[in-house]
Amino acid sequence: MSSERIISIPGHTFSRAVLRLSLRPQVTEPLANTVLLSALVLACGGKMTFYDGIYPFYSLQRSPFIIDISLLVVILVFSVLAVSFLLILPGIRGKSRLFWMFRIITSLFIGAVLVALNFTGDWAEASVKANTSYKSFSNAVVSAKVGLHVGLYGINITLKGDPVSQINETIDYNEVFRWSSSVDQQYGDALEQGLPNPILYIAEKFTRNSACGLIYQYRYSGRFASANLWTAFCCWLVANILFSMPVILYAGYMMIATAAFIFFSMASFSTIFNVTPCDFSIGAESLTTDYSHSFWIALATGALCTVIGLVVVLLDCLFPARMREVFSVGVDNEDDECHTGEGYFNSGFLEGVIYDDSTQTGNASLPQQITTLTRL
Repeated sequence: MSSERIISIPGHTFSRAVLRLSLRPQVTEPLANTVLLSALVLACGGKMTFYDGIYPFYSLQRSPFIIDISLLVVILVFSVLAVSFLLILPGIRGKSRLFWMFRIITSLFIGAVLVALNFTGDWAEASVKANTSYKSFSNAVVSAKVGLHVGLYGINITLKGDPVSQINETIDYNEVFRWSSSVDQQYGDALEQGLPNPILYIAEKFTRNSACGLIYQYRYSGRFASANLWTAFCCWLVANILFSMPVILYAGYMMIATAAFIFFSMASFSTIFNVTPCDFSIGAESLTTDYSHSFWIALATGALCTVIGLVVVLLDCLFPARMREVFSVGVDNEDDECHTGEGYFNSGFLEGVIYDDSTQTGNASLPQQITTLTRL
């Protein structure tokens, strides 16, 4: 037994088209709905793919970024500066060449670290390997490593499968949520994109409506830490200017100030651990953040600036002349002052003057005139 269904499709081309379907009663509705949907798409002149308008699927497989573009720019700029300064090393004579090279490389390293720390995303991090559900409306469970990386301008949430290829898909995500824009809006976009459940779960903890309230403490701590780092960078610039002037003592003071602001930035960021801990449960495991690479690099750089500043101040107080000589400042002025009374006496140029004076005033005044000319 068969039933007949007639589907009329309005439109410019299909105004009189009629599709006659002979279907069995038990499959009439599902198949008819599929045919109807396909006919409507064709009538509108559009194309229908598996991903169009259907969540939670990506239209294309997204690949995680390898390195932040801002961080890459910082590295390239300071690398070019280092190479440029090293190219003029052959023009420096004597033992001062090695000291000058050490001074330039150390200074550029400190400056590069101060700028780069603003753009790194691993001041604090946490990672755990667990079996967790993959996506919404799916019972698929995957084995993956989930990571949370905290920076001064936002957070990175990573998800990497173990192995990477599971359930016919490459599981490798690195999603960034920045404080500069609305985290709630970014979270809404992540929901529309259909990101995996572990990423959505962690990102939800940083929204304004979350009971944890992490967004406020993390955002303001990062901003204050970044402000202190930029202040430290300004102190570093002033210190390098003073090192090229005969005020080495104040250059040492500015290096100590640079270290102080680095430590202030670390203290500002550390306030995130004063917040009431929020539970991050991924499957049967939990995430706990701790200090990471950028924090320890900042500590090492601050200690280096402190040592440099204290050594410069101490040596300048004990051996000021020697320090100016080592830094090649103030030496030319001192040499000019010491040699202002010295010169060459051209007796041949003064013979005519002495002869004329001797004929007018007599021989008695000749020694006195010669003495006067010599002193001039």
